Amino acid sequence: MAFFISLKNTFLLLLFLISSCGNKNAATTAENNDGKEDNKTTEAIVTGANRTEVYLPLLKGKNVGVVANQTSVIYKKDRKEGEKLTAGEHYTHLVDSLLSLGVNLKKVFSPEHGFRGKADAGEKVKDGVDTKTGLPITSLYGKNRKPTAEQLEGLDLVIFDIQDVGVRFYTYISTLHLLMEACAENNIPVMVMDRPNPNGHYIDGPSMEPEHTSFLGMHTIPLVHGMTIGEYAGMINGEKWLENGIQCELEVIPMENYDHSRPYSVPIKPSPNLPTDKAINLYPSLGLFEGTTINAGRGTDYQFQIYGAPFLDKTHNIYTYTPQSNEGAKYPKHKDVQCFGTDLRKEEDLSKLSLKWIISAYANTPEGEKFFNTDSFTKHAGTEKLQKQIEEGLSEEEIRKSWRADLKKFKKVRAKYLIYN
Repeated sequence: MAFFISLKNTFLLLLFLISSCGNKNAATTAENNDGKEDNKTTEAIVTGANRTEVYLPLLKGKNVGVVANQTSVIYKKDRKEGEKLTAGEHYTHLVDSLLSLGVNLKKVFSPEHGFRGKADAGEKVKDGVDTKTGLPITSLYGKNRKPTAEQLEGLDLVIFDIQDVGVRFYTYISTLHLLMEACAENNIPVMVMDRPNPNGHYIDGPSMEPEHTSFLGMHTIPLVHGMTIGEYAGMINGEKWLENGIQCELEVIPMENYDHSRPYSVPIKPSPNLPTDKAINLYPSLGLFEGTTINAGRGTDYQFQIYGAPFLDKTHNIYTYTPQSNEGAKYPKHKDVQCFGTDLRKEEDLSKLSLKWIISAYANTPEGEKFFNTDSFTKHAGTEKLQKQIEEGLSEEEIRKSWRADLKKFKKVRAKYLIYN
């Protein structure tokens, strides 16, 4: 009898522990996703581009343009999430697919880094012709970033299909804004093929102040916004952020089996300097180094996974590397000079913006006045306050408190445009 009582007590204890773990996970989800439950599913995420049955009828008989790059693909059904992909075997480019499906595709528009995603950050991209299809390619990161009426002439609809990473200074959302604005002015509908946001599980960072808007941030949103590209398009339209408050005719092709708490491994690198999931996860935090004299791994194989500079204190920064010219970084900071820094490749994945590395780097710079490239840093941070807070020696927690009111306000606006839990 004593044995059965002991067994019963053990079973009850296990039930309690399982229940406790479940509650802990729910609390974590609530903190990062505005209290919504974690609806994880084992079914594969189906991107908007893969839902041809939904959008092909909408393209019939229309002259179509597409804003695309190397991530604009239709995945084949036998692809497994997280596996290394091979073009042809695992996916087909959207442009090739649309043509094979009889869509009257007339023109390709390319964002920063170009149609094939090879150009450096900030490098101007020229117009050209796609050698495979013969379609004209119009650069939206060259002579102009907003399509002109002439460039849109003859089009009945423009598709936007690009993998984003959910960070305000990642410029694809600025290209989206300018496309929507140009299409609204010329009465051309926009169709957004939605894709997962690998940093969509949290909202964090300082909010953009209106006086500091630029192509690195066109809207008064936090540094990490927690929205998919389709949800964000809805916010641009709904909040009337386009010039003069105009709105474009917008159609979002939603995903299936996606929610914001679900981890997502980006199958094709979205730009030359975001080669891995770890780089994408660290990018919101290490991207702030772009506005400083610190190298954030450009010119190495570990972009946005390491940081350093020749002048950092060697006793606190024991990792060494030498940036060299490579794809996506022809002229990296401190090219061919040994840097002392920190290797973050084994860090746990983040669910919030971290300031500890930029605070540490500033503290270990002998001449602090040479640390910030103020204009660039302000554009990345969206505010002058963050630089001043770091220079004044405020702790990370003290700085984070100054974001709370803006984050709370943004989350209320964001909630109106969410398509997924």
